Amino acid sequence: MLVLGGTGEARRLATALVEAGRPVLSSLAGRVAEPLLPLGEVRIGGFGGAAGLAAWLREEAPPAVVDATHPFAAGMTASAAEAAAATGVPLLRLQRPGWTAGPGDGWRWVDSLEEAAGAVAGFGSVFVTTGRQGLAAFAGLEGRCLVRSVDPPAPPLPRDVTVVLARGPFSVADETALMRAHGVDVVVTKDSGGSMTAAKLTAARHLGVPVVLVRRPPLPAGVPVVATVGEALAWLVEIGSRREGS
Repeated sequence: MLVLGGTGEARRLATALVEAGRPVLSSLAGRVAEPLLPLGEVRIGGFGGAAGLAAWLREEAPPAVVDATHPFAAGMTASAAEAAAATGVPLLRLQRPGWTAGPGDGWRWVDSLEEAAGAVAGFGSVFVTTGRQGLAAFAGLEGRCLVRSVDPPAPPLPRDVTVVLARGPFSVADETALMRAHGVDVVVTKDSGGSMTAAKLTAARHLGVPVVLVRRPPLPAGVPVVATVGEALAWLVEIGSRREGS
């Protein structure tokens, strides 16, 4: 079984498969210097786009592929869909639900990092939590900018930037203290969903700080999508039953 991973859901799926005695290969993009590794065999590095992944699928012939990459890993998701269609290997998208605003949330939705940068251009202290990829979109900000990422970001960066290197999960108390310490008056994030990094949204609500959220990219058409590891396991069982009955 091939799991395109890098998320908590991918690690939990790999663990469940290994514990069930099912061989699994987790593929990680290698964008983080010290990734959290799942159980089972691990492959780090890309396949070389859709063509490279299709060649690997033809050679290795896994029974199925689960794309459990980050909701914003649009390139890998597109390559997986193209490669699966070319080879006939069943593909499932495992993607956690996005965040939903609640009472007291001051959210503004945008479609890109560039649009997000424009939306916060007039603020004095911006907390950017979109990861180190794409920070060039915020390089022109004139105010103070607090950037958090797992690994050190590469330039270009905002002129007045403070970088915090940290990996979630984060508590509401810690996020609140961080925002207060840096005088944050707006937060920028992607709609990643999940609980590991949601505390900043709660902290922003408590502090009355607005949040600019980047919408997720659209998913490829025709690929089934589930939201939980349990649903993914049920799908894999169904795929296995079809293979045995064919």
